[in-house]
Amino acid sequence: MALWWSVLVLAFAYAICRFLFMLIPPKVPSIDVDTSDVLDDGNQAQENSFIYVSTSEGQAQQSGKKVQCYEPATMKYLGYVPALTPTEVKEQVAKVRKAQKMWAKTSFKQRRQFLRILLQYIIRHQALICEISSRDTGKTMVDASLGEIMTTCEKINWLLSEGEKWLKPEYRSSGRSMLHKRARVEFHPLGVIGAIVSWNYPFHNIFNPMLAALFSGNGIVIKISEHASWSGCFYFRIIQSALAAIGAPEDLVEVITGFAETGEALVSSVDKVIFVGSPGVGKMIMKNAADTLIPVTLELGGKDAFIVCEDVDVDHVAQIAVRAVLQSSGQNCAGAERFYVHRDVYASFISKVTKIIKSVTSGPPLAGKYDMGALCVHEHSEKLETLVNDALDKGAEIVARGSFGHIGEDAVDQFFPPTVIVNVNHSMRLMQEEAFGPIMPIMKFSSDEEAIKLANDSKYGLGCAVFSGNQSRAREIASQIHCGVAAVNDFAATYMCQSLPFGGVKHSGFGRFGGVEGLRACCLVKSVVEDRWWPLIKTKIPKPIQYPVAGNGFEFQESLVEALYGLSMWDRLRALVNVLKMLTEQNSPSNSKKLKD
Repeated sequence: MALWWSVLVLAFAYAICRFLFMLIPPKVPSIDVDTSDVLDDGNQAQENSFIYVSTSEGQAQQSGKKVQCYEPATMKYLGYVPALTPTEVKEQVAKVRKAQKMWAKTSFKQRRQFLRILLQYIIRHQALICEISSRDTGKTMVDASLGEIMTTCEKINWLLSEGEKWLKPEYRSSGRSMLHKRARVEFHPLGVIGAIVSWNYPFHNIFNPMLAALFSGNGIVIKISEHASWSGCFYFRIIQSALAAIGAPEDLVEVITGFAETGEALVSSVDKVIFVGSPGVGKMIMKNAADTLIPVTLELGGKDAFIVCEDVDVDHVAQIAVRAVLQSSGQNCAGAERFYVHRDVYASFISKVTKIIKSVTSGPPLAGKYDMGALCVHEHSEKLETLVNDALDKGAEIVARGSFGHIGEDAVDQFFPPTVIVNVNHSMRLMQEEAFGPIMPIMKFSSDEEAIKLANDSKYGLGCAVFSGNQSRAREIASQIHCGVAAVNDFAATYMCQSLPFGGVKHSGFGRFGGVEGLRACCLVKSVVEDRWWPLIKTKIPKPIQYPVAGNGFEFQESLVEALYGLSMWDRLRALVNVLKMLTEQNSPSNSKKLKD
């Protein structure tokens, strides 16, 4: 009894010590990042302003190409960045490759410190990061916080907690024939990762591949979108400052700017490509990557189905539905774009979302209290209007639209009001093509089987959301939808679980980032086998199959296979006796004499 009491006291004391240790904050140095040229002082940028020079300014000027940057909500000029030539891209990759060789030797402790420095800066400068994202893409501060800050912090937290565990050697069973061996999988850096990212999350789309690449020992070159280069170049400074704080090679991460030829040059120079963008560009990247046979991860958008069964709380689901469609506004992500509602709650659901949508106001996100900002890409509103008009021509009906706030004349084409459309069907382009805009097309269904059929009738397969008062029912429906991520009684919750892989199927791409799968996708996965009891037991080829192979060599192999894998224990024992018998005969002195003769 005294022994058990002592063990209990020690265990309790250990738990208390661990708890107290957790209360001690880690020592994390602060970093300073120059913000003098990105803070909005109310004055328009000069035409000759130069935000960031990846090589020398002279070389960039000689290239003759610039990426001009504007605030989409106001069309205020922000400056320009250079469009790098293929030669300049290769030079950047070469610098990262040299730095990566040193970084690959660093400890996980040092890499975690890098993550903590970034996390501390992000938490302390949330407003700055969100404001810059808002100015460059048109999204609201709340949308920036949800899509840029929270997702990135969650990613960092997961890597701090579990990253090292999933990159350490993983031991596997060695099987029956290799019982004397130890089998493991090792995860080594690939070298230089190339990431070509879209404009919808200018902060997170840089940090997401960068965090996984660096924690797994790689270097990375990130080609940011020409539609969000201004913010991306500032976010790069944060990374540079954090690397300098831990004494890491300054060239370990590079952010490059430009157009198509810049991205093409990157694909041909790196050891793996991660691409976030359209299916058309994804196919071209895959084709170019085939020349060097490098692995590719493609996240190509989606046309997510949002399914509402008749047994839901309509008020609750309507709020989530509006949030989901506004996330498709060209500011955040490819959100829900097809809404399938059971006929029993079809009218009430439309009534609820209509009321909410009519209260939504669009306007310059930093100029007032608006629910939705501007479209990032110039002239995207024309595409959205074309999709809506096609639906109207085929019998659809607009039942609600949001309103505009005070929009300047120069930026009026950058806004599109949230719109609810009914009487839609799959013959309409709106139900087949990725809209990437704040449009909610609603279609009714009568049975779960019909909802599943409608949801799968798409060339995309990124995600889905299914709502039902019966969670088992919702889970069953979601399991039958052909997509990469699914949320049961929620929308987009899967991405906030950074332990999960993220990606799609069909025209939504393949490969995964996020989670264990995404982290290990940045690695050379190496299988290793070695002797378990070296040097006492070593691999020795049995006499019957040594060269020259004995006459009973195949008979020996037959018996050996049955001894190892026979379904019946008696058959295996009988075969084992035969194996031992042949080995004994082969090793007998008389048999050795016959072989010599």
